[in-house]
Amino acid sequence: MTAEVSAACKGALQAGATDIWVKDAHASARNLIAARLPRQTRLIRGWSGHPFSMAQELDESFYAMLMVGYHSRAGSGANPLAYTISGNIARLTINGRDASELLIHAYTAAFVNVPLVFLSGDQGICEDASALVPSITTVAVKRGVGDASINIHPQLAVEQIQAQVQIALQDDVSQCRLPLPEQFAVQITYKEHAMAHRASFFPGAVLEQAHTVGFESPDYFEVLRLFAFVL
Repeated sequence: MTAEVSAACKGALQAGATDIWVKDAHASARNLIAARLPRQTRLIRGWSGHPFSMAQELDESFYAMLMVGYHSRAGSGANPLAYTISGNIARLTINGRDASELLIHAYTAAFVNVPLVFLSGDQGICEDASALVPSITTVAVKRGVGDASINIHPQLAVEQIQAQVQIALQDDVSQCRLPLPEQFAVQITYKEHAMAHRASFFPGAVLEQAHTVGFESPDYFEVLRLFAFVL
């Protein structure tokens, strides 16, 4: 993971970037080896608790957002590690669309008007990214087959990520701005009914079925606030 993130940073530097923020965003968020990243990076480790989560510190001043090492959503068969935020979630939808961590944080980027220009990860999430943002650049480094994954060589992954990030950032990044919906209808289906019962007490949340909670808002930050407390 460190090698792939470093490759993305190097590609960004080759494209002219001078300041790169990296959010370590899996599990404990203490996975990346800081000393192996370029000197121009700032690494955010751990979880602050801010609703932006994997997009912590992102704001309107950023030129672009890149996602490295992403996996498919809960309910997908495209990756043995397919889940969305928490292993407690069976299914999560936003406006009827099955939500991955890609979708959640792509909307966060749209919320602050930052283009999402690049994603690497499994083949399934790359396909989802292209469907969501047609002009995005993707690199698929693996594909899932049942409980197995078929991976390209690590060095090839690094080379492709570095090259494609450079191309993505040198292109017209405005083509990768994602329109933000005007209204959000969220449904969260938990594996355990007791978790849905508990989540239903979040302000505005409604227990729709034994395992499912619904929530609606015109403000995406309120959706992110919900996720911060109930996922």
